[in-house]
Amino acid sequence: MYEINETHDPNLKSWVESANDPNTDFPIQNLPLCMFWKAGTEHQAKEKMGVAIGDQILDLESIIGRGLLDRFFKDDDREKYAPYFNFACLNPLAWMIGGNRLLLRAGLTFLLNERASADERGEVQKSLFPSSDVIYKVPTSISDYTDFYCSIFHATNVGSMFRPDNPLLPNYKYVPIGYHGRASSIVVSGTDIQRPKGQNRGDAEKPPVFIPAKNLDYEMELGFFVGNGNELGQSIPIGEAEEHIFGVCLVNDWSARDIQAWEYQPLGPFLAKNFATTISPFVVTMEALAPFRTKAFERDPDDPEPLDYLSDEQNKNFGGLDINLEVYIQTEKMRTENIEPHLLSRSNTKDLYWTIGQMLTHHASNGCNLQTGDLMATGTVSGKEKSERGCMLELTWRGTEPLTLPSGETRRFLEDGDEVIMKGFCEREGFRRIGLGECRGRITPAT
Repeated sequence: MYEINETHDPNLKSWVESANDPNTDFPIQNLPLCMFWKAGTEHQAKEKMGVAIGDQILDLESIIGRGLLDRFFKDDDREKYAPYFNFACLNPLAWMIGGNRLLLRAGLTFLLNERASADERGEVQKSLFPSSDVIYKVPTSISDYTDFYCSIFHATNVGSMFRPDNPLLPNYKYVPIGYHGRASSIVVSGTDIQRPKGQNRGDAEKPPVFIPAKNLDYEMELGFFVGNGNELGQSIPIGEAEEHIFGVCLVNDWSARDIQAWEYQPLGPFLAKNFATTISPFVVTMEALAPFRTKAFERDPDDPEPLDYLSDEQNKNFGGLDINLEVYIQTEKMRTENIEPHLLSRSNTKDLYWTIGQMLTHHASNGCNLQTGDLMATGTVSGKEKSERGCMLELTWRGTEPLTLPSGETRRFLEDGDEVIMKGFCEREGFRRIGLGECRGRITPAT
């Protein structure tokens, strides 16, 4: 578990003036990582490793190559680690031992701090690009993707629609439920999402038909990337789980509810989920999240305690994350009429029944070999209140309670032209607000 240190000091300011804006997602206390191209070079140049600071992106390979961080690595380590920053994905940094990432974080904080010398600023300035001039890509090379179902409020709501007398199945409070998603269809924020086609059996008296999905939905989730993996046959103890987690991002696990209703029995999600998953481009590291740790979800007195392999005092007291999540929608009509995106819901990862450490430990508990860069997601994050429901299935109660938008339009599910925008941020008294950026995608018609 990473500790709070001088890099989290709320009084730190950067000479990159936009990083001092109280509303920025990327103050000097954050320093999330990303992969990018400079606009116009995406077909000619290799992707670059970047660090977000205010409204700028720092070319990490460039400052490493010019020796600006040499003083923070031991003499024999510089040659060892410099090649890590010359890859087309963040996997080498994810694989780095946490102590070395702490050194990297300390070095970046030193160079970007307002106390940096004029010469240091000048050198770093050569490697800065306005974020408006870059194109992002998926940050890690994702070999595998697993999506969990860890919000008890979401699971209870969805279960109530189909099993009013028994919303939660008996295993829910014992085991983190998940399914294997499709890594190849994970796309970065800003990518258009084509409405999928699939089998629909809306009329139980007739055979299914193959048509564009009618009930297209989003799911507001938190994602996290595997750092160091484990060997096949080896498990990961709960006390070591977070040593294997690199950082977090926002995830929109798009879902075709009408296709899902027909196909999910008896084996669970398939084509209703695998057509697209959108993620935000930034990896907010576990080091940056240290001030925003909280205790694990407080279970009802009648609930069972986690089994021993999923339980320890550190996870119980600090395994949770206090991350605020927001979902907005902007329709084609709203864009035409210059109406700002409309807030649909707010939720918080504190309401997850299982922690990300428990999810990872359970995943590897049977000897499944997790790999550096793999993505896991929490499942829809919902809270107790209607305003905290993290998908349209819940907000409209399976389409029976349509939403009215500022444009006068109504929505039961998403329509072509709708853009869904997700945001995440952490706030705590005595610390600087940090954010996760945006995760957005617009629906285009089926072809």
